[in-house]
Parts: sequence; C-alpha cells; structure tokens
Amino acid sequence: MATKNVTLRVNEELYDKYKEFCKNKGWIVSRQFEILMEKQISEDGGDQ
Repeated sequence: MATKNVTLRVNEELYDKYKEFCKNKGWIVSRQFEILMEKQISEDGGDQ
C-alpha cells in the first residue's frame, strides 16, 4: 500500500494530549487517523 505524507493543522495542546494517549496505548497516531477516515467512509456508505 502506498502512503502519503499530509500536513494537518490541529490544536497543539489537544495533539500533545492525543499523542501521549496513543503512546500509552501502544498506538501510532497516524494509524488512528487512518482508522477514523476508514470508519467515516464506511458509515457514509463507502466510496462515492
């Protein structure tokens, strides 16, 4: 699977908290974004 680098603008404090949250769970932040995107697409009925 090909990957793509993206730049996101998010609240710094929120990002730092989420990054620590993911670290404590043994998760990778970027993979959590992928899971969220996959879930939203699936819930919306798939690719349009």
